[in-house]
Amino acid sequence: LRGEKEEEEEERVLVSEHSWRPCPTGRRRVRGETPTQKGGFWGPGVLGGQHPISPLAGCLEWVRRQLFRVGEDWYFLFILGVLMATISFTMDIIIARLHAAHMWLYREIGDIGVLKYLSWTLFPTALAAFSTGFSQSITPHSGGSGIPELKTILMGVVLEDYLAIQNFGAKVVGLTCTLTCGSTVFLGKVGPYVHLSAMAAAYLGKMRTTVTREYENKFKQHEMLVAAQAVGVATVFGAPISGVLFSIEVMSPHFAVRDYWRGFFAATCGAFMFRLLAVFNSEQGKAGRAGCAPSSPLPSPPDIFGVLTPKPTPSFLSPFPETIVAIFKSDLKIDFPFDLLETFFFLILGIICGTVACAYLFCQRWMMVAVKRNRLTAKLLATDKPVYTVLAVLLLASITFPPGLGQFMASRLSMKEHLISLFDNRTWGVLAANASGGAKPGGLWQDWDHPSATIYGTLTFFLLMKVTMAPQSLGVPPNTVSPWGDPPVSPQFWMLILATTLPLPAGYFMPIFIYGAAIGRLVGEVVALLFPRGLHSEGPPQLIIPAGYALAGAAAFSGSVTHAVSTALLVCEATGHLGHLLPTVLAVLVANAISQKNQPSFYDAGIIVKKLPYLPPIRSRHIASYRVVVEEFMERQVVALAKGDGFQEVLVALDASADAEYPVVESTGSPTLVGTISRSQLVTFLQSHEHPQAPQGEKLATVGTLRDDCTIEPIMLQFSPWTSLHQAYHLFQLLKLQRVFVTRAGELVGAVSRAEVRGENGKKEG
Repeated sequence: LRGEKEEEEEERVLVSEHSWRPCPTGRRRVRGETPTQKGGFWGPGVLGGQHPISPLAGCLEWVRRQLFRVGEDWYFLFILGVLMATISFTMDIIIARLHAAHMWLYREIGDIGVLKYLSWTLFPTALAAFSTGFSQSITPHSGGSGIPELKTILMGVVLEDYLAIQNFGAKVVGLTCTLTCGSTVFLGKVGPYVHLSAMAAAYLGKMRTTVTREYENKFKQHEMLVAAQAVGVATVFGAPISGVLFSIEVMSPHFAVRDYWRGFFAATCGAFMFRLLAVFNSEQGKAGRAGCAPSSPLPSPPDIFGVLTPKPTPSFLSPFPETIVAIFKSDLKIDFPFDLLETFFFLILGIICGTVACAYLFCQRWMMVAVKRNRLTAKLLATDKPVYTVLAVLLLASITFPPGLGQFMASRLSMKEHLISLFDNRTWGVLAANASGGAKPGGLWQDWDHPSATIYGTLTFFLLMKVTMAPQSLGVPPNTVSPWGDPPVSPQFWMLILATTLPLPAGYFMPIFIYGAAIGRLVGEVVALLFPRGLHSEGPPQLIIPAGYALAGAAAFSGSVTHAVSTALLVCEATGHLGHLLPTVLAVLVANAISQKNQPSFYDAGIIVKKLPYLPPIRSRHIASYRVVVEEFMERQVVALAKGDGFQEVLVALDASADAEYPVVESTGSPTLVGTISRSQLVTFLQSHEHPQAPQGEKLATVGTLRDDCTIEPIMLQFSPWTSLHQAYHLFQLLKLQRVFVTRAGELVGAVSRAEVRGENGKKEG
């Protein structure tokens, strides 16, 4: 007996030591399989019996368990990064080929003005109309950027079918057609690609639950979405570090540090794969060129459709990079990038970018509401979205027609060529002076040098033409007041803003990035003109580098529009140049200080206009806003139930309110809050109990109460009437709350939901 007791005690010790581990035998039994004595597996048989599984299946099961010992997150994050990088690279190649075909068609038509106009305008108009019609016919969620909705989802709000996989194909095709339109509509890729990454992550999350045979976990879904937003940015710019930081700043008001490595790992895999594909593509191009004999009739890669096209720039996809390089590789001088005295001009640049960003954010938000309120545009957007797209794109294409106003806007350049030309290391003013006296240096900068206008005139005209859209062209009265009570808007609008109203998949970060680079380039060229011999605090004078101002302008304007500081690092990663990092950060901080004080960010404005259930940030830092307490804006009329309530009381409560959960108090005379009960439980309670006035034959059960027949969930969090607005706001954001009850000395006195917090926040902002 003593030996048996020792064996039992030893067995209990072993069980207690390993109680923290998942029981493998129990898990296999739940799945319907048990290991055999010789290492094989048994599966469920007929009539509950067992039959052996083949050795191959058992081997595969063992391999799966061994692979997932390190954690399945690594594999799925790697797949996510590689998949999105491959799709992004493929889209860029298709867009580049289609854009080259459009330019070839435009040149081959000749000097017939009408045909050139039709070839220039009909190509982007047809693509934009197809993008709108195709994407909207499959799902209405494929239009726009997608970042405002994704921010709402990351806050715990469920948006039905927004991350469904059927939206993926519609958005890929629509985005490809939109980007092929080029600088005509001036739209980008970042926002939609973040949405695409989120859809892919959601689908991979479902695959993960299938492969690992685990229950679907909302926390795991959130972790995959956090990684996806970093992948979306990193695979567009090839910048993993700034991609993670930018996604955190823009889309995550509260970020869990445990998700940090997931974002970096997935973004690094995506960015590395994106640049690796460029190198692989260059090797294929070299092999193709080497295999063509001089007498071969096949055209070389620079020759598209048999017509010599401009040689692609060495900074993106071509002309055959030999190693992994930055997307917008620049050759800025590193020895002495800027003088200390130039810091003043970078400070002025930040002020200019912040001021212009405030005007842009205000006009863009006003325009979105004005288009929806106007009868004509509202009707077109509701019933005939492709027609609205055709009219808007035709207007934009007519303005950018190269023989017309487009010749002063470098409209022949694509979006990437715009950015590459603005980051040119040379001073355009010097190049233009040298070109007028003799040989003309080559480069994309020539599109900015018009014979009848200096490069200062073309840059200024480019910036001003983005503001020459009159609201009367859309039927909007000139003195219409903003829905926020702001004064009437000036009668000029940006072409950028008109493009943001198009109901097609499109991003809005790249346009503001290029616009900021143009602002910085103009400031840099003016400084170089004022100080042709350069500035120097000590030692010999150093020449001004306008490209450095373009870098700072791109980061400052895009950062102030999106309320992000990581754009300073993004522009350095995208160009591979760190020499101007400090003045760039200074310009970004100054621009953000101005814009964050006066306007919500671009994506928060979209949330406000679309009326999504999201809590915008509290921008007011006045001491009075901290004195606002929950008692001032809470809901006082709360439908509550007592533990002793029966059928009649529950029926009255369900008829009086449509809440998802109801507070339960101790009794009618003692409103002490004891817990909550869900609406589904109350419905089940009614279905299983009798109505007091029901006929005898229809009675279902004996009379019962909530205390006896329902599960009352305990209260995990409750507010005091003296809880401040800022405290309530941060708790709602951090814990993703939907509704919190307010108690005084334990007694229920009210409730606070997202609607009350958002409404009070709006009052304070107003």
